[in-house]
Amino acid sequence: MKRYYLDFEKKLEALERRIEEVRKFHDIRDPHYARELDQLEKRIEKTEQEIYGTLSNWQRCQLSRHLNRPHTLDYIENLCTDFVEIHGDRRFRDDPAVVAGFARFAGTAVAVVGHQKGNNVGEMAARNFGMAHPEGYRKSTRLMELAERWHKPLLTFIDTPGAYPGVGAEERGQAETIAASIEFMFSLSVPVISIVSGEGGSGGALAIGVGNRILMMENATYAVISPEGCAAILWRDGSKGPLAADVLKPTAQDLYALGIIDEIIAEPFGGAHRDWQTTFATASVVIARNLEELLQVPGEDLKKQRYEKFRHMGIFEEGK
Repeated sequence: MKRYYLDFEKKLEALERRIEEVRKFHDIRDPHYARELDQLEKRIEKTEQEIYGTLSNWQRCQLSRHLNRPHTLDYIENLCTDFVEIHGDRRFRDDPAVVAGFARFAGTAVAVVGHQKGNNVGEMAARNFGMAHPEGYRKSTRLMELAERWHKPLLTFIDTPGAYPGVGAEERGQAETIAASIEFMFSLSVPVISIVSGEGGSGGALAIGVGNRILMMENATYAVISPEGCAAILWRDGSKGPLAADVLKPTAQDLYALGIIDEIIAEPFGGAHRDWQTTFATASVVIARNLEELLQVPGEDLKKQRYEKFRHMGIFEEGK
């Protein structure tokens, strides 16, 4: 996979490319190149501290969208076994922006659904950058119905800028489909764990986000609108995205403090895109622990817990 660098990561690009050259084209047993390699690694460690030591909300928003960040299919491939994907909504067509199916996770048969952005330009275009049409959410509801019928826990992976806002999607009932998906999730008597793995945007994210436990990757974001969209509405200037990111409080740290999410899943220093295997290992442990706890809760209690959880979200202050 081609490695991409965000603007604030550019200092690392030349150093890491030089390390690759040394390891690929030179004998690192040679004292000269061994010494250069050691110096480069020390410079990279120092530069990483400078870049990732104190991330702003806007920088975390950018990390949540990073092109090298793992997406739903990557999590399924590395966390699950025996994945069998289902396709189509039985009404119109299959939507590749949503992946749904059954698998085994930590020895337990589960249903899995999530947004899929894609790992390269061609795949991102084919999957509409993870922006689902109504049929994508009808497919996910179809999976949830099967999970309920067969008593399988549900894992959802949230990673979308938002539902697709095109004319065709609106004509086919985008808003109603999202509302119906949210309503149906409240009726489930099976454990539901929602993981915000990347960018969680608007109703398109919430449509599969009504979980008993909401977990969030350390550098993921979750908000009613993107910072750029918020800035365009409030200040009529999309370039004020960094300011909007501070106002929206979309980061895992902000949302945990507000009681919106239940737990933050730690990422490797610098972000999930820099070390996939450590990311998957950490996520697997946290998800497995939460799933084991929820499997002990009766179905009716799971429904009540989910309702009460969302009913009590939000803190209101009245001005004088």
